[in-house]
Amino acid sequence: MSRIVRFHETGGPEVLRIEDVVVPPPANGEVRIAVKAIGLNRAEVMFRTGMYLEQPQFPSRLGYEASGIVEAVGPGVKGLSTGDIVSVIPPKHLGKYGVYGEVAIVPADDVVKHPSSLSFAEAAAVWMQYLTVYGGLFDVAKITKGDYVVITAASSSVGLAAIQFALHVGAIPIATTRTSHKKRALEKLGVKHVIVTQEEDLAARLHEITHGKGARVVFDPVGGNTVLALAEGMAPGGVLIEYGALSPDPTPFPLMMGLMKGLTMRGYVVFELLRDAERRAKAVKYILGALDSGAIKPIIAKTFRLDNIVEAHRYLESNQQFGKIIVTV
Repeated sequence: MSRIVRFHETGGPEVLRIEDVVVPPPANGEVRIAVKAIGLNRAEVMFRTGMYLEQPQFPSRLGYEASGIVEAVGPGVKGLSTGDIVSVIPPKHLGKYGVYGEVAIVPADDVVKHPSSLSFAEAAAVWMQYLTVYGGLFDVAKITKGDYVVITAASSSVGLAAIQFALHVGAIPIATTRTSHKKRALEKLGVKHVIVTQEEDLAARLHEITHGKGARVVFDPVGGNTVLALAEGMAPGGVLIEYGALSPDPTPFPLMMGLMKGLTMRGYVVFELLRDAERRAKAVKYILGALDSGAIKPIIAKTFRLDNIVEAHRYLESNQQFGKIIVTV
């Protein structure tokens, strides 16, 4: 019997339960991992509340990211052995392969031996954020040196990863945050331009920062009416990438700015990248190289124990964090 986090109905953090569950041996193409650390993601909140791309089948497991030690290998698995220290790339089926718990079974194809320089906590904070950013900024937007890149919700784990990648290639990140509380922390990362959206005119500041040219790329997980101001501050031919839906309000297409500037508004989720074996392999290789060189490094906001998974989810929904929330086992 292993302690596994499951939920039997959609709802708030309180629906999460730690239950004793018999975890079977891994099936063909799967591995079983003794989990050491778990990375929390907004997608898991949406899944827990029934607002995600995938609907839970009860009782449902939860969790996209974990690190740990391989303790069993299923038939047909190559390149992995018991005792390997690994981390998990988000698998396709969140409910089936959820990693919240002492033990997780996941497809071997979604397991990566992570660099020895990373702690278990850091390794659990890698794949969702950096793969999301790689696919959005490199595959879709093809950012290069000198590009102005607007990164909204910049203090999130994905936002911070986007800042690191933008700086790494010589692009110019423009971070947005709702209040001035996190402005200084963003500046310490090397971000020269931080817009506090509750205090400043977003479109006007974008024009000021870019010297009237506008930003070529916007990387936004929020949506809602803010896309109108973002579009107003974009450059002709720019691309507005929507990779989330944090705003409860409808997200309009900025038609007039789209017509005047020839803008592209593009929906994107990380599984677009993960479904393509060639693109995925290229992304994983790039990220591992950047981790090894020290060009990127996960930023951990706060750590909880597995027993406090409900409190960890409450903190995730509070928007207080600066970086990744980790749960240790």
